[in-house]
Amino acid sequence: MTTRYDSSLQSQNSVSQAQNAVEKLHNAVSSALSHPTEQMVEQAQNRLAHTEQAVRQAGLADNHQAVELAEEMLAEEKGRLASLASEHGKSKA
Repeated sequence: MTTRYDSSLQSQNSVSQAQNAVEKLHNAVSSALSHPTEQMVEQAQNRLAHTEQAVRQAGLADNHQAVELAEEMLAEEKGRLASLASEHGKSKA
């Protein structure tokens, strides 16, 4: 017997994955802010790319409120990372 997943379960899963990705991004950015090495900033930027993809995928879900929250949190982390990247760039110059 094959198991079929309900589309609402799949969309909820993509929303959960996006929320988890945003949380991991927050941790990566916080670590980079605490230890602003080139490697830490690069890891946070890589995490950002992954998180953007997860949030885009979640945007296809029916849970618009949860997706909006993930998008807002993503925007906040992008701002934190941008300020870090600009500060890190200045310190290298």
